[in-house]
Formats: sequence, C-alpha cells, structure tokens
Amino acid sequence: MKKIAYLLSVIIFCSIFTACAQKPAEKTGQDKKQKVILLLPGTLGDKSFFDAANAGMELVKKELGAETKVVEMGTDSTKWEPAFEDASEGDWDIIISGNETTELMNKIAQKYPDKKYINYDTSETENPKNVYSVSYSTNQLSYLAGALGAMVTKSNMELANQENVIGFLGGMDIPGINDFLVGYIEGAQSVNPDVKVLISYAGDFGDPAKGKELGLVQYKSGVDISFNVAGGTGLGLIDAAAETNKYVIGVDSDQALLFKDSDPKKAEHIISSALKKIDQVILNTVKQTAEGKLEYGVHQVMGIVEGGVDLAKNEYFQTLPQDIKDKLTEIEEKFKKGEIQVKSGFNMSTEEIDQLRNSVKP
Repeated sequence: MKKIAYLLSVIIFCSIFTACAQKPAEKTGQDKKQKVILLLPGTLGDKSFFDAANAGMELVKKELGAETKVVEMGTDSTKWEPAFEDASEGDWDIIISGNETTELMNKIAQKYPDKKYINYDTSETENPKNVYSVSYSTNQLSYLAGALGAMVTKSNMELANQENVIGFLGGMDIPGINDFLVGYIEGAQSVNPDVKVLISYAGDFGDPAKGKELGLVQYKSGVDISFNVAGGTGLGLIDAAAETNKYVIGVDSDQALLFKDSDPKKAEHIISSALKKIDQVILNTVKQTAEGKLEYGVHQVMGIVEGGVDLAKNEYFQTLPQDIKDKLTEIEEKFKKGEIQVKSGFNMSTEEIDQLRNSVKP
C-alpha cells in the first residue's frame, strides 16, 4: 500500500509540474497585443485624408499584429464626444484621431489620464500629458507641388497649354488650407516668377460636385494643372481634369494609385500627389508606444527633413520630363540643407493672405 501511495504521489506531482511548465507566460510590455482604435471626424472613401489614416491602421494590424477598430463618426460634431467617451471607457490602449477633433480629444484625455491618445494631424502644439500630436510642414510640401505645377505649365508636355496659369482648389478659406497656398505660390514663383494662380475655395471638404464645378471653371479659364487641397471635394477636381484632359496634383494620399485599377483614365491625369505620410506616422507612433519609446505630452512637426511629407513618385510621376524631376530633387536637397525657408499661412494675417492672392491673380 505504501508503494502504491508513493507512486500515486509521484504521478500527481509530475502531472502538476508538466501542466505548469506548459502554461503560456503572460504577455507583458511590448509583447502584449495592442488594442488601437481610430475615430474619424468624417467617413471613409475620400481617397485622401481619412483614407490615409485608415491605411495607417491597416499597417498597424498587419505589421504589429494589433487589434484595431475604425469608427466613422461622420461630420455631425455633436456625435463625436459620445464616441470618444465610449472609446475611453473601453479597453483600448491607444485612441487615435485628429484635425477637427483636437479640442475635444484634449478635453477627453484629461478625464482619462491612464489612456493614451495620438493626434495624427493638428496645428495645436499644447497637449495634455497623455496626448502625442503631429503636424506636417504643409507649406514645404506645397512648395514642391507649386514648383511642379509651374514647371509643367511652361513645359512641352502633351496637355500643357500656352497660358502661364496654374490652379489651386482649397476646401475652405482657413489657415490650414492657406498654409498650403502660401507654399504653393512660393514654390511656383521660385521656378517660374511670372506664373499666375487661379484660386478657388469650395467652402466644404465633402462636396465632390462643387469641386468638379470649380475645377471645370478653372480648366476652361486657361489652367492646365491644378492642385487639390480639398479632401473629398477635391475628387471633383480630379473628375474635371479627366473630363477636360488636363493635369491635376492630388493630396494627402497617393491618389493616382487609388484610382489606378478602378478608373485608370483619372489616374493618368494625376501626375503626382502631395503626401502627408499619415499612414507611416500612425504606424510608427503605435510601434514606439508599444516599445515604450514614444514621449507623450509633446508635439512634433514633420517636414521634408523628418520624412513626414513628400511628393508621390509613382509610375505616373516617372513619366515627367527628366529636367522637371531633377529640379524637384534639387529643391528637396536645398530643404534638407536648410537653404530654403518658406512662409507659413498660420503666421500671416488675413490682409497678408489677401495681398498674396491678389499678387498672383490672372
């Protein structure tokens, strides 16, 4: 009996030891699967700003293995706060949003100090301690777009005309859009001092029909290349470019590649896009958070030097004349060396913006 009891005790001990040895270790630190939610103050499908953020979330899921969720809050701002409250009350590790939600995000963040928030696009530089935010040197980016447009309109490219006029379509007459405009004009004049700029504002970021209407007016007025800085409204400008057989520069996302398969005719008219690398910023900030390397409570400006902005150099861009591509490379190198300084629309008065617009009026 004693021998049997001894054998049973050995078997039980070994079973317990084996079970303990096989039990998976708890995930801690950067090994823990991150839960990340994106709250969009609009809807997907703009092939621009919101789609760029969504692309970032897809990278977070694919490359980091995180659990992700994207919430389209719509344009009714009264519905944004409940969405933020729900996300903050949930078990999400990182809550991401930006732009128009900045004030609300900062307010909510102070109510939930144990949560982490990433603002992927804002001009506000003061943050609560649990918010990390980014802005982009859009004046530098649009300087490149302006130089491109001004060289194209004076080139021998197939769709260029004899008029020395380029276009600009802004979503609204606000500092964020005028920062693009200032850089666009300065970049254009740097390579083509006599160029004129036909400027239109749609008063809306989600009205493609209005964008097309304004785009058609521009192209029929002598513009052969225009710059979309109007979000979803700018999709109408792309329609107008295809319809009138003119050129267009996209914004935020690589808009030519977004249309390449679904509407190749439109894609062929988008010679490049001015990219805010929102997708990469979202991916990198989530990764750095998981590694414990991202410093919250700070704001960072991402320009050409930091790799936060650039022109899309896709297959359509590669068809441009070599001298245009070489000049753009030269301009980028000058930025990296600190040899080019661009004014910012954020620092200019309404009167100064008006004076600048009038100075390039066709």
